[in-house]
Amino acid sequence: MSRVRHLVLVLGDQLDLDAAAFDGFDPAQDAVWMAEVAEESTHVWSSQPRTALFLAAMRHFAQALQTAGRPLHYRRLDDPDNRGTLAAELAAALPALAPRRVLMTAPGDWRVWQALKAVVAEAGLVLELREDRHFYSTVREFAAHAKGRRTLRLEYFYRELRRRHGVLMRGSGVQAQPIGGQWNFDADNREPFGPDGPGPVPPRSRFEPDATTREVLALVAQRFADHPGALAHFAWPVTREQALLALQQFIEQRLPHFGRTQDAMWPGEPWLYHSHLSAALNLKLISAREVVQAAEAAYHAGQVDIASAEGFIRQILGWREYVRGLYWTQMPGYMSHNALQADQDLPAWYWTGDTDMACLRDALTQTLVHGYAHHIQRLMVTGLFALLLGVRPQQVHAWYLSVYVDAVEWVELPNTLGMSQYADGGLMASKPYVATGRYIERMGGGCAGCRYDPAQRVGERACPFTTLYWDFLGRHEALLARHPRMALQVKNLARLPPTEREAVRQRADAIRQGQVGVAA
Repeated sequence: MSRVRHLVLVLGDQLDLDAAAFDGFDPAQDAVWMAEVAEESTHVWSSQPRTALFLAAMRHFAQALQTAGRPLHYRRLDDPDNRGTLAAELAAALPALAPRRVLMTAPGDWRVWQALKAVVAEAGLVLELREDRHFYSTVREFAAHAKGRRTLRLEYFYRELRRRHGVLMRGSGVQAQPIGGQWNFDADNREPFGPDGPGPVPPRSRFEPDATTREVLALVAQRFADHPGALAHFAWPVTREQALLALQQFIEQRLPHFGRTQDAMWPGEPWLYHSHLSAALNLKLISAREVVQAAEAAYHAGQVDIASAEGFIRQILGWREYVRGLYWTQMPGYMSHNALQADQDLPAWYWTGDTDMACLRDALTQTLVHGYAHHIQRLMVTGLFALLLGVRPQQVHAWYLSVYVDAVEWVELPNTLGMSQYADGGLMASKPYVATGRYIERMGGGCAGCRYDPAQRVGERACPFTTLYWDFLGRHEALLARHPRMALQVKNLARLPPTEREAVRQRADAIRQGQVGVAA
């Protein structure tokens, strides 16, 4: 075999034929390397839907590479001599291919980058990283923004990007102003549904598995039978064409209703008006620019209001860019943060949904069935309970990375440790996002059918969220009393009689010991 000039490494979340790693690609001299390995489903206990999505999308991308005439060296998970890890597979491939250069688009996982870099160095080469053009900003730009700041808030970086790229702006240069007269319509995007719920909701975009995907589903069901989740309802986009269709359907059918109720929940309604595009975005089947431009065009065409357009664009142009910058400027130390010294184990029923708390049962069940829950279910149901309970944040991180189909570490880790669990001590979030069960009741979490009462903090019918909220304030009273956004809540705690505070503490202990909240 003639020596390869450039060997391009492609990971399962880099499925873009126009990625920077392919710049200057010459099919006569260069080759692509990809590998499916068990380690990526076992370093955390990856759910069956998540594993299936990555493998199905990778195999379809391999077909796209071959159609494009790009030589490909592809290792399948079910190959009999599969070595099980990316590092081992690459170490075996490098001597055989003898590339002059090894390059890849910047990865989204510190662990994978370090492993591949070490293998390439052992072979006497340097792993060359190219900028990921999927994003609007670079890590260097975020680092420049972050320099000298004690806290890193989304809003300021988001405004920079809006100005720089002219998104939802009127005018240009220093005179440019945000359309609608304000930068952020978040205050308009927090309405619950009425008492009768959302009414008819447009169906999610469904893509029936083709032969390639069905092969993957069978493999995952057999190989990872003891992993959580289910495959019967698998219908995620696994090709660029499917992802583009899903984007079109969201813009036309759900974005017009997205804005004001994007934080609302309703039992038995997993999809509502959300885009369900994060998995396709994170796999790079579609680009952030395509998504933002489609939403902005819908606004200018009069199809959606400014609150819906801005609220959605803020999640893409703002939040994704922000958490990626935070991840890469703070790793590897960010992974170990535990500012609140949380030390509880994650309840085992997070992997089964076997709890008698209605909101958690609904969120966990849909998560395990579909590999999906929207951002309020993640932040203010599953994440909130773990925070109030005092679960070790690294365990919460591992669970989120395991169960959600869109989970790639660069986006999942800051969202979990920083935003959800406040484990970084406020670097990312301006306060711990804590609330009683009344918040979940207000946003439509199904409290009416639950055995617990969100208005009660003690007693047999007391909502565990409410009990744990007051216990959280008590356990962290000294810290939170100095916090400008939490001091009022701590003052409310001080008004409780000592006997009631003790009753809260005892019931909270019972919840931590598994005596409350577990399905009978």
